Amino acid sequence: MLQTTPTPAAVAIPHAEGVSNEEFRAAMSRLAAGVVLVTANDADYGPHGEDVGMTATAFMSVSLDPPLVLVSLRNGSRMDDLLAEQPLWGVSVLSESQRHIAGRFAMKGRVSDRLLFEDIPYTRGEVCGSLLVRGALATLECRTEQRIEAGDHTLVIGRVLKAGLESPDGGPLTYFKGRYHQLG
Repeated sequence: MLQTTPTPAAVAIPHAEGVSNEEFRAAMSRLAAGVVLVTANDADYGPHGEDVGMTATAFMSVSLDPPLVLVSLRNGSRMDDLLAEQPLWGVSVLSESQRHIAGRFAMKGRVSDRLLFEDIPYTRGEVCGSLLVRGALATLECRTEQRIEAGDHTLVIGRVLKAGLESPDGGPLTYFKGRYHQLG
């Protein structure tokens, strides 16, 4: 009987602790998460700066007193590099009708952020100066309090300086099993 060796692509390479990237990714995809758009303004880019946005599902409340939130950023991403220098940023909690915004800011090899924001209704945060999506369920304006290196990501903890309920009606956009979903 002829024995074959699986191709490298078919073999899940485990970490030293025994969990492969594929196993971990599959397990975590079963955790439903809300979807937000994190935004900041890169003041060093041109006379008015450049607005930058990133879709995130690793976002959560950390503390009520003081009001703190956390977002996880991939090390070396544009947003990670920007928030290492720029302490002010915004968050728009996306509604189920804003799936197109989440997809637009999550795609790899995307066009410039300026073009991505072009046809999205937004306001500029009074405190953070970042773009906040109109019609989002809620918006938060934040200032970085702490950055924690965690594997291939950085956990950014921000103090909420201002919160608003832009559109209290409607359901949240969620992410589950690698796809966007609506509740219900």
